[in-house]
Amino acid sequence: MPAEEEKPLYSQRSEWADVVPLEQYENATPLAPIFYTDEYRDATNYFRGIVKSGEMSPRVLELTENIIRQNPGHYSAWQYRYKTLMALKSPLDDELQLMDELAIKHLKTYQVWHHRRLLVQQTRNPGPELEFIANSLQVDTKNYHTWSYRQWILAYFNDDALWSHELDFVESMLENDVRNNSAWHHRFFVVFQSGVRNGDEDREAIVRRELAFAKERIAIAPNNPSVWNYLRGVLDHAKILYSELQAFVLPYSLPQPPLGTPPEVVDLESPLPSKASQLPCVAAIEFMADIHETAGGDDVVKAVELWKSLANEHDTIHKRYWEYRIAQSLKIKSADDG
Repeated sequence: MPAEEEKPLYSQRSEWADVVPLEQYENATPLAPIFYTDEYRDATNYFRGIVKSGEMSPRVLELTENIIRQNPGHYSAWQYRYKTLMALKSPLDDELQLMDELAIKHLKTYQVWHHRRLLVQQTRNPGPELEFIANSLQVDTKNYHTWSYRQWILAYFNDDALWSHELDFVESMLENDVRNNSAWHHRFFVVFQSGVRNGDEDREAIVRRELAFAKERIAIAPNNPSVWNYLRGVLDHAKILYSELQAFVLPYSLPQPPLGTPPEVVDLESPLPSKASQLPCVAAIEFMADIHETAGGDDVVKAVELWKSLANEHDTIHKRYWEYRIAQSLKIKSADDG
């Protein structure tokens, strides 16, 4: 479609002379009117006229594309465009090619992705979508709409061929950026929430694999909240007590050991922080505090000391939250002691 400035307004085109345009503020005087460009006001006036008459024709597709290019969030234009495509039985592959362009250009616009969902529901051909999504994620690796659309494709069609390389895909995304919270969320979806086929692995083996995967990434980048959240998610899903990982977490909650001090035992189940790690790690201190709080009794005092260290030294930006945790924990302990 040529650039909009190369075309005259719809009010100046003879082929649109049969349409009666409708002003947005017809018979009204708003206190705070929105000032649009002449091009946008003209196009939307004719769009309202088209909707009123119920016309669905090729020129309606041209009009709605014009509006969408000016305002990709115009949900009424998207909806009417889809209805027109269905009424005309238009080639949806052509529409998907247009969407390839618009989705990349407007990655954070919900309406773009919703329209694409409607199209793929009709074509029933989800295969090319995974490659398109992977390319889109190269533009913005953490875009919510792109990841959400990928999960929808996988879950809606639930096809073995679609799932077959998904764990490899998300692992490659994490190799590129271990701090990509969206990729960690997607991994949890793939492994635990989707019904993905895991071959002959039983659930316990899968949990062990995921715990090992998370621990290895923590060792590489301890101050990465995403992987700690993933670790907690795996433990909660499998109903494993946090205390079972105390031996692994403890070294991350302590200051950096003196240089040249070797570990007493090399434990492959509990990899130690890398030499470049900045310790202590806030997430590890919180994890240890949660272990002590859960244990109850005198251990609550240990939890309080850890929260105090976060509030006053290691994570002062969240001081009020840690003080809240201290107050709530002491309140519960006092009730139990009483």
